[in-house]
Amino acid sequence: MTEQDLKNMELSRLAEINGPSKDDPNAQLMNLANKAECQLIRNGILFESFNKFQHNVQIDHYREGKWYKTYSTHNDITNEGKNTILEIMFHDGTQIASSSWFIGLISNSGYSALAAADTMSSHAGWTEFVGFSQATRVVWGPGAAASQSITNSTPATFDINATGTVKGIFVTSNSTKSGTTGKLWATALFTADVPVVNCDQLKVTYTVSA
Repeated sequence: MTEQDLKNMELSRLAEINGPSKDDPNAQLMNLANKAECQLIRNGILFESFNKFQHNVQIDHYREGKWYKTYSTHNDITNEGKNTILEIMFHDGTQIASSSWFIGLISNSGYSALAAADTMSSHAGWTEFVGFSQATRVVWGPGAAASQSITNSTPATFDINATGTVKGIFVTSNSTKSGTTGKLWATALFTADVPVVNCDQLKVTYTVSA
């Protein structure tokens, strides 16, 4: 083995440890590609962050007419909910009136999981809690959007008339209790299960911010 061969071997070893020389044209191309890839990833993160909605759910729990507890949580938009936004904004989807969005309650009984693919006709991981006196799911009733946020200034009130445990809420375009049609916009779990009894009230404020 010649002296030049040994030098080449040593240069190769150092390149593996320290990276290619900055004077190497191939190295410059590699660095440029790496920078472009990093920038793309960075922009991708910023883009996702900029467009990600925040969904705050506040539930005020009343017992015997007095405030009992407050629960705060966040929800996840279902795949169907995301598709609905895109259809209405950028395709030929029909807008759903603000008065046609309703809040329902998720039961702890038989619960296993929420899923992004859940729809009103198919949500194997959860069932609806219907132990409240209102004849239908309670209307959300959001006001006009302002400062990139929309919410219901009057809470959606559930008058509980049965003993049970509520796991969370969902938002749908179908008012019928246990109804399996309409759009399922979002689901949310409370931070802890909420036991309820007859005459309790749950008052739900749901806010979507961008």
